[in-house]
Amino acid sequence: MAHKKGGGSSVNGRNSQGQRLGVKRFGGELVHAGTILVRQRGTRHKPGLNVGRGKDDTLFACVTGIVRFEDKGKSGRYISVLPASGEQVSSASSD
Repeated sequence: MAHKKGGGSSVNGRNSQGQRLGVKRFGGELVHAGTILVRQRGTRHKPGLNVGRGKDDTLFACVTGIVRFEDKGKSGRYISVLPASGEQVSSASSD
């Protein structure tokens, strides 16, 4: 007869923790320098003005300011931080 083994401890236990990816700060929010804006795999969102990209593609604010999302069509989605004080610092990326 057909037989299924009982699910013991060696069969179970392969479920990994979630990676907590996604957008952390949304358009119009005031953020401080160093705040994580998006945690992602790959570059779904690209760094715009005053936004840096970490080695795991995390986007973070380089200055204190207001978050702005821009959709540039084929160029992709960009996230920028507009400085609250009015001055503008160049982007950390070379786009």
